[in-house]
Amino acid sequence: MEEKTNIDTRELGEHIVRVLKTIYDPEIPVDIYELGLIYDVFVNEDRDVKILMTLTSPNCPVAESLPMEVEEKVKSLDQVNGAEVEITFDPPWTQELMSEEAKLELGLL
Repeated sequence: MEEKTNIDTRELGEHIVRVLKTIYDPEIPVDIYELGLIYDVFVNEDRDVKILMTLTSPNCPVAESLPMEVEEKVKSLDQVNGAEVEITFDPPWTQELMSEEAKLELGLL
């Protein structure tokens, strides 16, 4: 079977989001996407992925392991050539970034 050279970056982006929704913050029973920790997902034509994310705090106990888990899970997708995770604290994470679903799950609504 021939590999598609024209890749639908939007479709791949949506697939990556589905993978991100399987990764949970260990202290909060909500996935990192719904928590608002993922600021952006960039996918280029070469199937390289860059994820801009934050943590709930700079002193987050998973500051080392969570970005690695994100990178490894995204890299494990067949359609992905490479993945890089960049951590930023600008803007800092707040509960406002959480989805309605996450707020509901945590009893904030």
